[in-house]
Amino acid sequence: MVNMKPLDPTFPIQQQLGVETGPVILVNMFTVDPDEQSALIDAWRSDALWMKKQPGYISTQLHKAVGESSVYFNYAVWESVADFRTAFSNPEFQDALSHYPSSAVTSPHLFEKIAVNNCCTA
Repeated sequence: MVNMKPLDPTFPIQQQLGVETGPVILVNMFTVDPDEQSALIDAWRSDALWMKKQPGYISTQLHKAVGESSVYFNYAVWESVADFRTAFSNPEFQDALSHYPSSAVTSPHLFEKIAVNNCCTA
């Protein structure tokens, strides 16, 4: 079972699920023991294939830290918090979390795109 550690303990993912906004980006950091990296990727792949079928899903991408690090970074784009909440809270998805290696720690957090003058568009 994957262990969840909030990226922001003052406003963890469980609280973010109550915010009504969109589109949103799920950012998820994973750490895992080096010898369980393949198992992490297999579990993530299974979750990603399931999520791709859910309403409001747009895209996802997994990244691995360079070198000998066993840190992974995932981002997924969703049409809304409501869509992500429905998928994330689904008992089928929650049951799948048991397939992650025992050393896996995840830190999921939702973000909104913002405009910064002369740098980023809204």
